[in-house]
Amino acid sequence: MSEPPQAVSTTEDSMTDVGEKTQPAEDILKALQALQNASQPQPPSGEGSQETIAADDVDNTNAASMETVATEPAEPSEPPSEWDLLQTRLHDNPHDTEAWHKLVNLAESSGDIEKIKTAYDQLLQTYPNTSAAQIAYISHFLDSGEFQQAQALFIKFLRTSPDVDLWKFYLTYVRRMNTSPATRDEVQKAYEFALKTVGQDKDSGDIWNDYIQFIKSREISTTWEEQQKMDALRKIYHRAIPIPLENHDKLWSEYEAFEMGLNKVTGKKFIQDLSPSHMQARAASRQLQRHVALLFPPAPPSNNGRPALYLPSPPTFAPPERALVGQWKAYLKWEESNPLEMDEKDKATFIQRVQMVYRKAVIRMRFFAEIWYMAYVWTKSIGKLQDAVALLEAGIEANPSSFLLNFAYAEELEIRGEKEKVHKVYENLLETLSKQLEELEKKITPASSFSANMPTTGNDSGNAANGFAAPAEGGAGSNNSSFSSQNSDEAPSKTKELADRRTEYGLVYIMYIRFARRAENEKSARAIFSRARKDRWTPWEVYEAHALMEYHCQKETLATSRIFEAGLKAFGHEVEFVLRYLGFLISINDENNARALFERVIGTFPPDKARPLWERWARYVYQYMNLETALNLEKRIAEIYPNDPPIKRFAQRHTYLGTDAIAARDLGFSFARPPAPAPSTSARGNALGPNDTAQSLLGAPNQNTSQAFQAPPPSSGHKRAPSPDHKRRDDGPGRVNDGPPVYKRARASPPPRERDRDRWDGPPRRYGSPAWDRDRERRGPPPRRMEMEREEEKPVVLPPILSSFIGQLPSAAAFNAYGEPAFRTDDLMQVFRNAIIPSVTRPRSPPPPPRPTRPPPDYGPYQGPGGGRGGRRY
Repeated sequence: MSEPPQAVSTTEDSMTDVGEKTQPAEDILKALQALQNASQPQPPSGEGSQETIAADDVDNTNAASMETVATEPAEPSEPPSEWDLLQTRLHDNPHDTEAWHKLVNLAESSGDIEKIKTAYDQLLQTYPNTSAAQIAYISHFLDSGEFQQAQALFIKFLRTSPDVDLWKFYLTYVRRMNTSPATRDEVQKAYEFALKTVGQDKDSGDIWNDYIQFIKSREISTTWEEQQKMDALRKIYHRAIPIPLENHDKLWSEYEAFEMGLNKVTGKKFIQDLSPSHMQARAASRQLQRHVALLFPPAPPSNNGRPALYLPSPPTFAPPERALVGQWKAYLKWEESNPLEMDEKDKATFIQRVQMVYRKAVIRMRFFAEIWYMAYVWTKSIGKLQDAVALLEAGIEANPSSFLLNFAYAEELEIRGEKEKVHKVYENLLETLSKQLEELEKKITPASSFSANMPTTGNDSGNAANGFAAPAEGGAGSNNSSFSSQNSDEAPSKTKELADRRTEYGLVYIMYIRFARRAENEKSARAIFSRARKDRWTPWEVYEAHALMEYHCQKETLATSRIFEAGLKAFGHEVEFVLRYLGFLISINDENNARALFERVIGTFPPDKARPLWERWARYVYQYMNLETALNLEKRIAEIYPNDPPIKRFAQRHTYLGTDAIAARDLGFSFARPPAPAPSTSARGNALGPNDTAQSLLGAPNQNTSQAFQAPPPSSGHKRAPSPDHKRRDDGPGRVNDGPPVYKRARASPPPRERDRDRWDGPPRRYGSPAWDRDRERRGPPPRRMEMEREEEKPVVLPPILSSFIGQLPSAAAFNAYGEPAFRTDDLMQVFRNAIIPSVTRPRSPPPPPRPTRPPPDYGPYQGPGGGRGGRRY
């Protein structure tokens, strides 16, 4: 055991000698020593003292253990099970409906009651009041005989469930547990409880029918009990028939048989009294079917016998989803309109019915905030404030990022004076939106650059010395600075989405500051703004909103300017923010600071982005400064934008509130009537199209203005130009001349012959080649389409008899704009009435003598033989 130290010391001596000659670096010596130590042989056993042996044994044991840990490969861990993978998948995306179905099927196939409980508890936490899941969950405990667990779940689910299937399942359980005659009252109470909750549902007809059959099966022994039974049945029928149930006609037939079987005289009276309610319910049932036919489609069949799970997905607001929302809104409005025409005494029943409908709506449309808000507004309108607030809380739990529900909840809490809860609402909403922004940013920006290119807005140390960052450097809070390295097709659209989301995020801060100012004080509002400045996602709108609040509420001009300057440091590259700041200075008549701001920022933007700033400052100079200053500004603008015509600036200098008399009268824009757009640019020529504006005309100063309003010349294409007189026919009755069309129809020139086309176009191109694509773009529509258009342009040849008939018809000038004759028929008839036509053959005959009048017929009752008007009537 003494050899290794000796070897080490020898090595150290040799290394020292070498070191004296070569002076190696210290790290090289350490590396060589480590290699030397690793190459030393193990000492032989049996040498040295006992203490040394014991110590070396301990050292060797530790070294061996360390070497084992370091050298032996670790045992491969077991791969995660399908259950664990599904749990992870649902943790990342709790609204993955496919994963939920797989998790439930896996739990049920395993037969493990703990997994079943875990799966259904998690599912019902994400999708509460899913009746199919609740029924399947309870069935596992009923099948295994654990009635206490089943009863506890019934109590938990039935409180808020509007689903008829769950209530029917509950009634089946009650009748199963109460089979003796002594417990019939318990069953009857269960039926009354169910009908009080869901009895107004159109699907509750089976419950009504079962209840009637249950009452009919009651055993009686006395006449009094028989009478009580008949009265109970009559009351149930009178409650069920006014409801538009699925089996409404069947219940009415049974009721008629029931009444007529008891007593025909009194039965007719009861039936006649209930008939209007029956007809009203029948008509409402037809309307109800039209409303709910698409709202509750039949569930797909289940493979394992369990009812199919309907799990709504988060909205994408595709056209089918928007149509579905519209159908739900129409149905809810229909229910609110009281289609059953319930009286004031039935107001409680009406409220219960509409509440049940809204509960079903928020279950089916769980992720549509508009439906939740409608339920909240209606519940609040009937005076149930606690229920309305509970709806908002449940809606926010389902849609934590909903602006509509969070803002409504915050206002409701503010009205009630619960300020601490309002702060909690805004903080939770900001946290949720911030996470969404980070997730969206990770999808857009590579991991190597997204964190470096998005500095926080609160860091002002890296800004330029003049108080704001130049556009080339990005700057804090830039909407586009993180996406400069994106080359994918999705980057532009998602970048815009991120910018929009960031603006919406700033809206929450603005609402938060507004609440703090009006409900608490300015100190609280400034504290929230200070927090917003440190948030990397805060947009420039927050700075402007808070600055204007300071100006209008506190009359603090200095504080407002400081806030704008702080925003300029963070968002000096944002033209919109600079434009808003400049507009504010102009609005408070701070000309010096406005001029200083303009001169300070105008050179930091490229010309294409700086145009709004030039326009805004020029508009101010034109209105409130002298002509010399305006002309000097125009010279500067002409240097930046040399392609702008001089007449454009001159016209803008003489414009006020959008009234441009130069363009309207001198350039003829008010007289220009643009023709219909031609199908191709070649057929358009120099005509003024619908997209031509004053700016496009002013952009060509050397062009003859009169040519811009000429009619389009005949096209050289294959399709004729449209007729310009179609506008005349739409002028209405106010036009003056109703004569024939003023313009001639422009005829198309004959199409070129095939040999001429081959002579200039050369040999035919191969299909799909680049040359073929270029020729196709140059030639326009494909030959088949041109042939179809050519067939449509052929003149219609009419038979001779139709041609002669049409030739005899009056021209279009003989009719007015409404298709009526141009002359007045009343005047013509008046001429005919006043015309005196002399007789040629015989003199005019005298007028005929008046005819004897007869009394009007008497339609009164028969008065008997010989009776007159004064006779006795029967």
